[in-house]
Amino acid sequence: MRKILFGVIITLVIVFTFKYCDNKQEDKIVLKESSALIQEQIKNVGKLVVTEGHFSEVFTYKNSKGIFGDLISAEKKAVVIVNADVTVSYDLSKIDYRIDEGAKTLQILSIPKEEIKISPDFEYYDMQADFLNQFEAKDYNAIKTTVKASLMKKIEASELKSNAENRLISELSKFFILTNTLGWTLQYHDNSIKSSEELQKLQL
Repeated sequence: MRKILFGVIITLVIVFTFKYCDNKQEDKIVLKESSALIQEQIKNVGKLVVTEGHFSEVFTYKNSKGIFGDLISAEKKAVVIVNADVTVSYDLSKIDYRIDEGAKTLQILSIPKEEIKISPDFEYYDMQADFLNQFEAKDYNAIKTTVKASLMKKIEASELKSNAENRLISELSKFFILTNTLGWTLQYHDNSIKSSEELQKLQL
């Protein structure tokens, strides 16, 4: 009787040991698959052009030059109309993140700064120049530099950048949905994101 009881106990121990090992192996497989799925999602985001805008600028350029010790003033001027297409993008292929399989955590360490691209189209009108003060390459470069600085001020004062951030948050929400579905935790720096509302309030 003791031998039978002992045999039953040994059998149960062996069965439970195999079952435990199988469960552990399955957990490891699921964990690896989840980690690979998260990495694939981050990779698929790629470079995202978030927002596009259009700006116009009318600029009057004037330049005068003294001749013969300022005895004579030679002037030149032009009216410049600029139409510029602007894009704000985030290169999320450069996002810095860490995956902790043990803690089931996707931690976003940093997000690359937005890239602002200005593509201006210049049209010159009413160009007037004295014989001794003709338009040169440096004048056109000065016009482009001044107009670009003016456009940047307009962009900063507009809603273009805030709209771009909203689109960025929308993309990051895909990470939250995925991690939440898999039973993982999404973190930004050291703060855990527990809801979509918290994600919307991030200070990027």
